[in-house]
Parts: sequence; C-alpha cells; structure tokens
Amino acid sequence: MKKVDDVEVQWAKFLEENPEDKMPMIDENLLRERMIKELTYVSAMDVKEYTLYQKWHEIKSKFPTESVNTLFGEEETFLADPVQAKYIAEAKSNIWIPESVEDYMDLEPVLEYTDDSGKGTKKGVDGSVVSYNIERNMDLPVRCNALKSFITNGRNNSNIGRNLHFIVKDNKTSKYLGVVTISSDFLDLTPRDKHIGWDRTLKTQGGMINHTGIGSSIVPTQPLGYNYVGGKLLSLLCLSDEVQKLWKQQYGDIMVGVTTTSLYGNTKAGGLSQYDGLDYWDKMGFTAGSVSYEPEKETIYMIRDWLKVKHTRKYFEWYIATKSTGQPYKRDHKNRSLQFVYAQMKIPKELIRSDHARGIYFSELYTNTNEFLRGDIKENQLVKKFDSSYEALVKIWKDKHARGRIGFLKKKNKVSYDTLFLDDLIYMNWEETKAKYLGQIGR
Repeated sequence: MKKVDDVEVQWAKFLEENPEDKMPMIDENLLRERMIKELTYVSAMDVKEYTLYQKWHEIKSKFPTESVNTLFGEEETFLADPVQAKYIAEAKSNIWIPESVEDYMDLEPVLEYTDDSGKGTKKGVDGSVVSYNIERNMDLPVRCNALKSFITNGRNNSNIGRNLHFIVKDNKTSKYLGVVTISSDFLDLTPRDKHIGWDRTLKTQGGMINHTGIGSSIVPTQPLGYNYVGGKLLSLLCLSDEVQKLWKQQYGDIMVGVTTTSLYGNTKAGGLSQYDGLDYWDKMGFTAGSVSYEPEKETIYMIRDWLKVKHTRKYFEWYIATKSTGQPYKRDHKNRSLQFVYAQMKIPKELIRSDHARGIYFSELYTNTNEFLRGDIKENQLVKKFDSSYEALVKIWKDKHARGRIGFLKKKNKVSYDTLFLDDLIYMNWEETKAKYLGQIGR
C-alpha cells in the first residue's frame, strides 16, 4: 500500500507544478504529419541500414560541432565540447591492438565497473530497501560512454532501470577490449518464458524477473572481435562471478540467469551470431518483429509534450513517477509510450514495426535456475552450474574459440590489424556515412 500512496503523493505534486495554463501547445495534425513522414522514410530501410541510420543520428545528437572561418577563408569544424574531444581521443588511443597474432594468449581480460550514480541499493534484513554510497571514479562513465558510442554500429542507448556498465580491459596493459552492459531483463520473451515455464504473475508481481538480467550491450573492440571472436569472450564474461556479485550488491537480488538477443537475428549468412556454439548460452528461438521504427529525436520530444497535455496521467507514470527504490514506476516506458501514441494517432501499422526477428539466448547460472524462477525452490537450494571465474571463462574463449579463429585467418591470409572507431561520423552527412559504412554492418 505504501508504494501506491507514494505514487499518488508524487502525482499530486506533479499536478500542482504543472497547471493546465502552463502545459505546452501542440498542433496534433502537424505532429501526426511529421511522424508519418519520418516513419515512412525509415521503414523503407532494411534492418542494417536502419541500424546505421540510428547510429549516425545518435552521434550527431550527442556530439555537436561548431564551425569557424579560418584566416585563409576556409571553414573549420570541431567538437563543441573540448571535454568530449579529450575522452574520445583517450578511448581511441587505448584500444588493444596485437603486435603478433599470438598476443591474445597473454591477455588477462577483466571487467572494470563504471557507475554513473554513485549510489547503490540493497535489501535489509527486514526486507526493506537500503541505499548506500559506493566508491566512484567520476571519469569512468565518460570513458565507457565514449567507447560504447564509437566502437559499434549499434546504437548506444540509455536503458531505464537496472544497469551495470563495464569497460572490458586487459589487466596487464590496461588496453580496452570492449564494453558490456547488464540491464533489467525483458519482461516478455515467449520462447524463453516457455523454456523456464514462467507464470507471468510470478515473473512480474512476484518479482522473479529481478533475478535475471540482460546483456544489452556486448561489444568487443576491433580487431579483437574479428580476429579472435572477441564477442564470445565478452558474452562469457557477462556470466562471471564479478557480474553476479555486483548485481546482488547493487540490487539485493541473486542473479540466476542472463538473457541476450542477437542484433541481426537470422538475416546474417547462415543465421549465426556470436552466441551460437558458445558454452553456457542456449538458443531459445526468435523474437517476432523486434525492430520498432522511431521518429527523430525532436519529434519524440513533441510526442512527450502531446502526451503531457492529452494523457497526463500516462505521461506522469511513464516519465515522472518512481518507485520507493528510486527506479522508474513503469518499465520500458519509451516503447510503451510510442506504441500508445502510434495507436492514438492511427499511424499505419506498416510504418511502425518490421518483421525482423532477433535470436533469443538464455544462460542458466545454476542447474536448477528454472525451478527457482518458477518458485519451486528457495535461494539456498540453488546449485552452481559451472565455474564462472574469470580464469575459467577466459580459458574457454582462448582454447575453444580464439585459437581456431586466428588459425583459420592465418591460413587464409586474412588477419586484420584494423580498428573500428566511428568518430569520423561526427563530421559526416548521412550519404557519406552510408557510402563508407553500410557494407560493414553485420560483418
């Protein structure tokens, strides 16, 4: 009852601070026309082009530039924020590049936790939620964000809810091997839920979804990813003792499973992803139409203003209200709000979603993970399924995956020493971006 009362108190305060005469003015017809125009443009793209288009928009939005005329009458363009320029240069110069093809054997991969809040929560002995301060290095989140933005073609999203952000680095040289983010798990993935035998009420209202996380970003640097299937290394590290311990420390719930989805699903040659054939990750099936097309950022802000005026309570619950833990009151608020607005505005269905399917993968950290998630057993009855130490997981990667991959590339004379760092997108238009990078998507 206390949780509901808290939300109602927040609601009353919100109404007091947002009287009708201070609500934004939105032309509904103009907004609908704008949405249809933008959605028509992006829905004509295939999933790879749309992925790159989102990345280009993300970088243009997050890393604005300024231009000045030089003494010679030429225009010079540079990053508006010199602090951003500093961290981008630092990230780019610290990517691991092997000097010889066998250097991967000397790697000691570790996860460096990067916290962007400085706060943690845990459950007290009486079941209450207790907040506490944790050690914080202020520049770690910025470094992590710079890496996530530029080493992958996929969009660097900020997920609402639980998030553990990590830089993966070599313990010997401190060079970067990639980034990993473990976030609040998807509520509904039918193939996974059928495999577990999950009752939706127990999963949501019973809070069992809090015992699983999702690998929302699992991105190796290059050439580690290409030469040594570095994505498989990072996928294994998502299951490590360090991730499990931090999840428990931060959120008070034991982690018993990890979900992830493949970026390109069955559109890749052979339908394979970095999770196929990987120890401890089991393929559950495919999502049904996983790509939701979105308008541009300015239009999304207009949509929020429209919601605030026309559906004030929904806007409040999606964007303002929080639980007693400080977490958002509603999960997946961005997708929920967009789908609601699409329906209210009667946006044609073919402009909203593609039928592109992503592969679903699930890792059971205990032999009886599914029994625990169904509520059949208690936490003290859980039995570890495998050795999840750094040493054991890295050994699997080196012996079973990296060795075979680099051996194959050596025979074919296809070993690469090229990095992938997309900072040039800061200064490129969409046509230039597409010409240079579209052919590399999904490789």
